[in-house]
Amino acid sequence: MIDHLGINCADLEASTTFYDSVLAPLGYGRVMDVGVACGYGVEGDPAFWLSSYADMPPQREVHVAFKAADVAAVHAFHEAAVAAGAEVLHAPRPWPEYHPGYYGVFVRDLDGNNIEAVTHGYVAEG
Repeated sequence: MIDHLGINCADLEASTTFYDSVLAPLGYGRVMDVGVACGYGVEGDPAFWLSSYADMPPQREVHVAFKAADVAAVHAFHEAAVAAGAEVLHAPRPWPEYHPGYYGVFVRDLDGNNIEAVTHGYVAEG
């Protein structure tokens, strides 16, 4: 379990615009803003943080998987990510190699991080 996760961004303003867009379809939003950092999640629980500092070291890829309520939310995340300029690493699909019911999409955010939206209750039709 993760209490919170933070990543450093090259351009905090661009990154907050990106995450405002892609997290909204999953039901998450910006719940705290402290100038050089802001927290996303649900009210009272900023579990994902973005920050930017003048003397920040070179960026390294981070993988973050966000919970999605269902397959429709995974697709909404994908559409929002593409519209916000994300590179698609893996289009939305089932990932049975992870476990039955795993359905996700993987994109690269504006700073090169591997960002995923996933639901664990996928049932194939037919």
